[in-house]
Amino acid sequence: MKTLFKSQDLLHLIEFGSVDLIDPGQEEEERLWETKKDSKALFYIQRSVHESIFPRIVTASTSKEAWDTLKKEFQGTSKVITVKLQTLRRDIETLSMKNNELVQKYLSRVAEIVSQMRSYGEDVTDQLVVAKVLRSLSLKFDHVVAAIEESKIYLSFRLMN
Repeated sequence: MKTLFKSQDLLHLIEFGSVDLIDPGQEEEERLWETKKDSKALFYIQRSVHESIFPRIVTASTSKEAWDTLKKEFQGTSKVITVKLQTLRRDIETLSMKNNELVQKYLSRVAEIVSQMRSYGEDVTDQLVVAKVLRSLSLKFDHVVAAIEESKIYLSFRLMN
């Protein structure tokens, strides 16, 4: 969703609110333009949610208000995010490849956890993920891991996945 707002030059509205709420001294034409952009962003949000979720944001008068409502409900408060991140960190730390598991399946499990962590604002580098994957592959891949580590090849998780 943020990509859509970014492409339409509306991301600042949902993150920081409309300028006319901050600067009452701006020109009327500029204020109308900002209001129109805010309405456009609000429209995108309203059109993007399922009909069962729409009543939760129907009374929002600005895109920021609607966005914050959805963010709070689905992402949670900072305490909830902290707990979720702790759980995801534990999951990634304890994750290991099963004996008969395909590498691609294992990489998908890793990618899912990493994606969730990043969606909560965690800075998970490719180097960290690659190191985790190499450490947690099953024993039958030890020779491959040794060869990769010995060659000093920089692997990107995007290349592995």
